[in-house]
Amino acid sequence: MQARLPAARRRRQLLDVALRSFADRGFHQTSMDDVAEAAGVTKPVLYQHFASKRDLYLELLDDVGGRMMDAIAKAVAAAHGPRQQVEAGFGAYFRFVADEADAFQLLFGTGTQRDEDFERAVSRVEESIAEAVAVFIVADIEPEHRRLLAHGLVGLAEGTSRLWLADGMPSAPDLLARRIAELAWAGLRGVSRAD
Repeated sequence: MQARLPAARRRRQLLDVALRSFADRGFHQTSMDDVAEAAGVTKPVLYQHFASKRDLYLELLDDVGGRMMDAIAKAVAAAHGPRQQVEAGFGAYFRFVADEADAFQLLFGTGTQRDEDFERAVSRVEESIAEAVAVFIVADIEPEHRRLLAHGLVGLAEGTSRLWLADGMPSAPDLLARRIAELAWAGLRGVSRAD
């Protein structure tokens, strides 16, 4: 068994271990016993932090989504100018996927699509990223149009990431970001209120 950790550090450790366990075997094939054993704690210790496997998984989805959102927001905030913000946002997204492929798979893998609670958690993540992206779309358009475009950009990043991972990540995240940002920027520059 591991040494006693402060509650916040233990919770972080359990989330990290659970991420690897769920990414390896999926939600249904992973038990609380598996997570406890991998973390080097007893099952009662695990239950002190999470009431159930479902609660653990939902918190993990929120945690991963929050970390992804933070990475994107920091990168975009540090960029100078709209074109650079587009590339910085995609760059942060793809670096997150490269560095945390298990986290991306947990969020956007097929396991979350079969459960309404998990789907809602993933939708919250997508919505929060789209809301953050929408703020940076500088065009004379209605808010709903802006929101639609922001979700399109999030979907572009997600779909590209799926293929990139399936292909074994053949290009560097920053090269991928430049290529996808070029496409997105060309499209965004043509956006107008006219329908």
